Amino acid sequence: MNIEKNVNTTIIQQNQSPLSFYRALSIILWLLFFGNVAILVFNFPKMPEWSLGHIFKLNGFTFLIWSTVTFFSAIVSSYSENYLKGFKYHTRFMILCLGFTLSVMVLVASNHIIPFLLSWFAMGVFMSKLIGVNTNWKESREAAKFTQKYFLAGSIFLTIGVLIAAFQSNAFTLSGLTANWSSMPFYILLLSSLCIIIAAIIQSAIYPFHKWLLSAMTAPTPASALMHAGFVNGSGILLALFSTLLFESNTLNILFVIGGLTAIIAQFTKLLQVNVKQKLACSTIAQMGFMVMQCGLGFFNAAVVHLILHGFYKAYLFLSSGEVIEHSNPQKSIKIKINPIQAITVLFFGILGALLFTSLTGKGTSLDSGIFLTLIVAITVGQLTYNIVKQKSLSVIQKVIFPPVFFIAGIGVYALMYNAVTVLMADMITIPEPLPLSTVQIVFGIVFLVGFFIMKLGIYRQVPWLYIKLLNASQPYKKTVFNS
Repeated sequence: MNIEKNVNTTIIQQNQSPLSFYRALSIILWLLFFGNVAILVFNFPKMPEWSLGHIFKLNGFTFLIWSTVTFFSAIVSSYSENYLKGFKYHTRFMILCLGFTLSVMVLVASNHIIPFLLSWFAMGVFMSKLIGVNTNWKESREAAKFTQKYFLAGSIFLTIGVLIAAFQSNAFTLSGLTANWSSMPFYILLLSSLCIIIAAIIQSAIYPFHKWLLSAMTAPTPASALMHAGFVNGSGILLALFSTLLFESNTLNILFVIGGLTAIIAQFTKLLQVNVKQKLACSTIAQMGFMVMQCGLGFFNAAVVHLILHGFYKAYLFLSSGEVIEHSNPQKSIKIKINPIQAITVLFFGILGALLFTSLTGKGTSLDSGIFLTLIVAITVGQLTYNIVKQKSLSVIQKVIFPPVFFIAGIGVYALMYNAVTVLMADMITIPEPLPLSTVQIVFGIVFLVGFFIMKLGIYRQVPWLYIKLLNASQPYKKTVFNS
């Protein structure tokens, strides 16, 4: 009896030990989050700047991103305590999450290029390890190897882009590089910016580098939440840090076009998916396209707001995906049919939403790049309105009241965050002012709108070759799916 009692006691102690570690880690992450938020709140709007020699620099943007990443990490950590209970690699998962969080924090705090480049590389290493955390699963190991190749390529391009400029200017800090962009030869600026753009779009799974994200669905759901809420948003951070370079090298239109194409194609492919996580992956790729598109318009502050809001939204969707599957039943695809009254309602509230956004942010009041931000808001409000008016369970009064309530609240929150982020990023020498409309922007804006309506009206389903192309483009790497 005593022997059996001692064995049971030992087992209980062994089980409690890791649980205590997980709980302590979650508490540390929550404390980091609340500490960062407290610093932002108490110092807003005039954030001081702290420096550790030329190695690290802390400012408003640093604490903004720190608050974001520690929040997502704390949520994932707390969620994982129960979700991964009994999982063989639970401890490894938690340590990797902590490593990823710290690497992001080092990245945004780095001023010297050595810790900056090393932390970018570390982000990719930790994320690939999280994707393949279950080493007993062949598909998981293949996904880890496949994604690591992409992340390594991104690190190489970023390193080349930064070092070219650093050796040209003899400046090895980000602040030093920023001060020297205007004095560098244009070919150096162009080569450096192209390498940094490639690194950014690889990280955010922008076409044609989207396959790694579609192949990373072998990761546990909490890892997917952290990946979609934090890791893929890295391009927004990177492009914001090098915003002055992109202006000097005249490469913004490249971002605008590739971001817009990705947004359209990914929205198309999302409609073809039957797997919940694959749908979410395509949705993330589309949202990253919108974020890069905003950078291409010169609105790096809007891109940062987008990555924060997308992080909250996508983390929630992934962590609740199991419940969605549990309450889902197979249904026939619904054909989109908009009657005249619905069309008028959607158009009316879309225009009203755009006017509200313009009045709160001052964007879209003239024919410049700001009009695209307003256009995206109008489309979003129109989509929300249609989703409400098509519901047969709602009364006419509800269909009239709900759209303005939702979009006024949503646009109000967005405008508030937009203005706050603009203040926090003021010392980064970004230019949040609208740029003159270019021919490329006008032409591609028309292409974007045509593509959007082709997608929403389901016209692409009537073009077999296009349907097949989109279906093939949205498939993961073959070795990361089940094979016997």
